[in-house]
Amino acid sequence: MRHLLIRPLLSAALGLALLCSAATGALAQTKPKLKDVGIDKPTSSIYIGNSFFYYNNSLHNHVGQLIRESMPGLRHRASSATISGSGFNWHDVESYFRPNAVGSYSFGANNTVSFNKLDRLFDVAIMMDCSQCPLHPQLKDVFREYAKKHADTVRKHGAKPVFFISWAYQDVPSMTAELAEAYTQAGNDNNAFVIPAGLAFARSIAQKPDLNLYVADKRHPSLAGSYLAACTTYAALFKASPVGLKYSAGLDPAVAQHLQAVAWETVQEYFRP
Repeated sequence: MRHLLIRPLLSAALGLALLCSAATGALAQTKPKLKDVGIDKPTSSIYIGNSFFYYNNSLHNHVGQLIRESMPGLRHRASSATISGSGFNWHDVESYFRPNAVGSYSFGANNTVSFNKLDRLFDVAIMMDCSQCPLHPQLKDVFREYAKKHADTVRKHGAKPVFFISWAYQDVPSMTAELAEAYTQAGNDNNAFVIPAGLAFARSIAQKPDLNLYVADKRHPSLAGSYLAACTTYAALFKASPVGLKYSAGLDPAVAQHLQAVAWETVQEYFRP
């Protein structure tokens, strides 16, 4: 994923202080209007974003594993529409809802094809902008413009728009608070639910700084980072704790348990009145 370079808006020392404050819930920020996604146990979702979603065998696959373990009777269908390096305005969201296209068939046992007859293509559309677009002086207006456009498009097709707070770069922790504020405000402006994944990253780093949530570029998620994002997405969408679930994405069980707890703590804190 390509990234533009930005100048940190705060000093490194202040950035670290903000990181710790965000992790403990002490940082003052806009509170989300919507406390739930508006659908009890969504049965379908589309993830619209970039490589932050598709790293490590894709965020939607890890969320699906958590759903299958915790709700074995729930059939949840998920698709991922991602473009490397993309921002909101790279995606033609209208095209993802066109008839007889995305989600129109699936493969079953013995490679048989089942053609789906769907009353609604997706229950929720989970969307993120490029990793710094909501903050960048040349792109933040585009973020606000397309947050509205995409939320309107998703809602027109009977789905719920969901914004995903991405995480700070490992070497620019001040992004945590700024991204959380930008996405929360966009969610409130557009009546969209918000998933606080970036705040979960900050909380985990504050609690367990030796656990690396990033790959070498200090931007993309390690497997632990993707798993934390998945646990936070699961906890937010279903208002259910992932703590105790056996699916660990192959991580050490103690690491998975830490990340599960962080995800649940973050979701509870973010949506607390």
